[in-house]
Amino acid sequence: MNTHTPRYPSLYEANARILLRRLARESGRRPTLDEIPDSWLARLAECGFSWVYLMGAWKTGEAGRRVSRSNEQWLAGYRGLLPDLREEDICGSPFAVTGYSLHPDLGEPEALPRFRERLHGEGLRLMLDFVPNHTAPDHPWVQEHPDYYIRDTDGNLAHGRDPYSGGWPDTLQLDYANPALAEAMAAEAQNIAGQCDGLRCDMAMLVLPEVFQQTWGREMEPFWPGAIGAVKEEHPAFLFMAEVYWDLEWTLQEQGFDYTYDKRLYDRLRNGTARPVREHFWADLEYQNNSVRFLENHDEDRAAAVFPPERHRAAAVLAFLCPGLRFFHRGQFAGRRRKTPVHLCREPEEPVDPAIEEFYQQLVACLRLPAFRDGEWRLLDCTPAWEGNPSHKGYIAFAWEREGERYIVAVNYAPDRGQCYVPLPWGDLTGKTIRLRDLIGQAAYDRDGEGLLSPGLFLDIPGWGRHVFEVAGE
Repeated sequence: MNTHTPRYPSLYEANARILLRRLARESGRRPTLDEIPDSWLARLAECGFSWVYLMGAWKTGEAGRRVSRSNEQWLAGYRGLLPDLREEDICGSPFAVTGYSLHPDLGEPEALPRFRERLHGEGLRLMLDFVPNHTAPDHPWVQEHPDYYIRDTDGNLAHGRDPYSGGWPDTLQLDYANPALAEAMAAEAQNIAGQCDGLRCDMAMLVLPEVFQQTWGREMEPFWPGAIGAVKEEHPAFLFMAEVYWDLEWTLQEQGFDYTYDKRLYDRLRNGTARPVREHFWADLEYQNNSVRFLENHDEDRAAAVFPPERHRAAAVLAFLCPGLRFFHRGQFAGRRRKTPVHLCREPEEPVDPAIEEFYQQLVACLRLPAFRDGEWRLLDCTPAWEGNPSHKGYIAFAWEREGERYIVAVNYAPDRGQCYVPLPWGDLTGKTIRLRDLIGQAAYDRDGEGLLSPGLFLDIPGWGRHVFEVAGE
């Protein structure tokens, strides 16, 4: 396997059950991990991905599936998505886990190490799920270790939940006030670490002591530092990624997580106002480097449904050409608009949006460039084009540099046309003619280097317009 890990890697999420169901329809064979074509893996590697997050690989049980197939509110949502819904389309949530071994529907146990080996052959690493907060109702621990679970005031086993929701009726809540449970879950993490290269930790903040106390009124010792430390002692290159909300990202980074979801950036991009997005990039670079940037995943609505087309492109340039881990979701490049609940193993048929597909091809080509993978990033100033013109406030601009390669990313993240100057940060441009070539458009300009330093690169682009300029001197 290629041992180089980019400073700013890209990750591709695929729902294992949906992916294999689609491959089975295309091939006419039983869907297993062995049926995933080498060509599919090779395409991901060619796109510059470092990670494949295979969501939903673990064993689930009949109890969780029964809840998924009987909850009337959920069923209404399924039918709205799949008018021809069949019972076999409802597989149950992959986060109602009964055991951390490969689900039989995905192949025999040995199929997982074979799949991982094939990924490694393409220079890709495998990320799988870890669900620390709860288990399925028919997990073996329910019978073998009932003290591992929380009970409600009536003595019934409590469903998993967070402090702000009514809970997940297809799960049971683990009791981290019991040190034996915490030890058992840390052992589970070590077990999984032998089967993959990284873990996406579901709702990781729920097992922080302060959140657990808020939710259940019970005290627990910190879990993550010891669990992560034990895994990394045995597997130093292993990666932990936290699904986290409520401004607890830095807390989890301090406790050992390599990456934490950046839901705040997503929300600010979705809101469509430039200033909060720009201010988001004022954060300490260490924090940003460890942030997971995304426009969609299995929990969020599809980006093509949330963002109008031009704003979608502008948001993608900002989200994926800034520092951090770039997280993409299967179907995002095709412009899919319909979100499939995790309880289902079939997705609706949708046509490819060729304009979105072409845009993402251009964006992914940028992400293959060494400067965007391993370079130095900085946020740039955007100054008024002339006195009394406030439209520069809609602009956000970055510079990237690595070993003489230089790029400028500039987006007018506003609905109206705007103008600004962007002073470039490289003093050695003086006395040179500088060629600016847009990697995601047709623009190409020759400019005097001194003028690019002051007053700067002049931009006059429409609302949601964007450029990714290669900066080359002559």
